[in-house]
Amino acid sequence: MLTCKIGSANTYTKCLKQLDNWGYIQYKPSYNPARGSLVNLYNFDNSTSKGSDKGTDKGGVIAVRPSLNYKKPYKQYKQEKADELSKTEARTESSKSRRKIFTPPDLEEVSDYFIAEKSTLSEAESFHNYFESNGWLVGGKAKMKNWQAAARNWIKRSGNFNSTSNKKNGTLSGVEGRLHTNDDKEYATPL
Repeated sequence: MLTCKIGSANTYTKCLKQLDNWGYIQYKPSYNPARGSLVNLYNFDNSTSKGSDKGTDKGGVIAVRPSLNYKKPYKQYKQEKADELSKTEARTESSKSRRKIFTPPDLEEVSDYFIAEKSTLSEAESFHNYFESNGWLVGGKAKMKNWQAAARNWIKRSGNFNSTSNKKNGTLSGVEGRLHTNDDKEYATPL
C-alpha cells in the first residue's frame, strides 16, 4: 500500500479485485483476519532468454509464485475480453436502433385521433396549434415522446376548462343564471 501510495484498505482491495477481473493477477481473498489473502502473478514474458522471472535468492525463496489454476494464455484471455466488449456494444446499438424517434403529427392525424376519442375538431386544432408553436415540448422543457398520451390528457382536461369557462363571476351564462330578461330589446320603443 505504501509503494502504491494507497491510504485506504478498501481502495487497495478494490484495485486488487479490478486487476483480477482484468486478468493481470489471480486474487483469492481470505475472509479470516488471521490469514492473509493469496495473490498469484502471471508470467507475461514470452521471450526465450535464459533469465528466469522466478527470482530466487540464496535461501531458495520464490519471489513470484506462478498460478496453479491458470489455464489460458494472456493473449487468448485478452481476445475473449475484447469479444465480450464487442458483443455488449452490439447489444446497446441494437437497443438504440429499436427506440422510436418522435415525429410531430399532421393536423389530419390529430383530428382523426380526436374524433376517434369522441372530441371536437376545434379541440384537435387548438391541441395541434399549441404544441406546434411550442416546438412539441411538454411543459416547455422536455421533448414530447408520445403525442397520443398528450392528446388524451388534453381531452380529459378540456372538459374541466369548458365547464369553468361558462361560469362568469359566480353566475352561470345559460338559462339557469339569467334574471328572466329579454335579449332582443327594442330601445326605440318608449317605456
